Amino acid sequence: MRNWMRACFEARSENESLARMMAAGFFSALNPTLSEITDVKTAVSEAVTNAIIHGYEGKGGTVQLYCAYDEEKLYVEVADQGIGIKDIPQALEPLYTSKPEMERSGMGFTIMETFMDGMRVESRPGEGTRIYMEKYLSRE
Repeated sequence: MRNWMRACFEARSENESLARMMAAGFFSALNPTLSEITDVKTAVSEAVTNAIIHGYEGKGGTVQLYCAYDEEKLYVEVADQGIGIKDIPQALEPLYTSKPEMERSGMGFTIMETFMDGMRVESRPGEGTRIYMEKYLSRE
């Protein structure tokens, strides 16, 4: 990696915007396009929101954000030590939500996949979830 950063913050909804801005600020050194930075901010927002709402079920905990880049790609990881995901393939299905009573759309992972060039989810029930995302940089 050419550069990297790691941050930990409390799993509170007001910290979702903090995570978006940290990622955007970190990657700004690469002079990304407005579209690229918007894509990353959107994906980070969805991942952090999932950690807060689904990982910890709003009961607090810690969210970890890791960002890195090399010459051609941005890397983002968002992790929690919450309840984990029992069935990852089901969770990745568009419109699936484990919180229908909260009027959740079930589009978080779909949005992450749409806005990033790669996404992978690792999770163990009772141990937490880690989302890995990648975004290629456009070069002239």
